[in-house]
This record gives sequence, C-alpha cells and structure tokens, in this order.
Amino acid sequence: MFVLVLTYVKPLPEVDALMREHVAWLDEHYEAGRFLVSGRRIPRTGGVILARGDDREEIEALAASDPFVSGGVATCEVIQFRASQTAAGLDPLL
Repeated sequence: MFVLVLTYVKPLPEVDALMREHVAWLDEHYEAGRFLVSGRRIPRTGGVILARGDDREEIEALAASDPFVSGGVATCEVIQFRASQTAAGLDPLL
C-alpha cells in the first residue's frame, strides 16, 4: 500500500488550470484498480491518494506522471506501508 501526498508549489490558479487533466489521470488509475481513495488536503495545500501496489518504483513513476507533478505545480511524497489492520469489509480491496 502507498500514500501519495501531493503538495502544491504554485498558486491555486495554476493548479486549477491542470485540474481537468489531473482528474482524468485519477479516473484512469481508479479504473485500473490502483487507487482506492483520494481527495484534497484541508486547508487546500495539496491532496492525498491511497494506492495499492507492491513495487515502489512503479508507484513513484505513476506519481511522476500526475499532470500536477509533471506540470510543475505540485510535488509528491510517496509513502509505502504494510496494511496490517483494516476495518471490516476492506480486506477484498487491499
């Protein structure tokens, strides 16, 4: 499992200019089964994505392909963890 923590490094109007491409990128990876949940940080300084996978290099490459990151408006920290406990019903998703 991975947590992708995006941090905006440019003003929000520049981030918003890439929002359509970012959402399309999210949709692609939800459809592929890689992403489980995502959303904006509060306050709006970036975002968080919970991703499933085993290969750190693959997830780092995936994060780098985010239009926010490739467009230079955000950075992405990739945190890998082993899900050792889950709420009832989540096991099939992990």
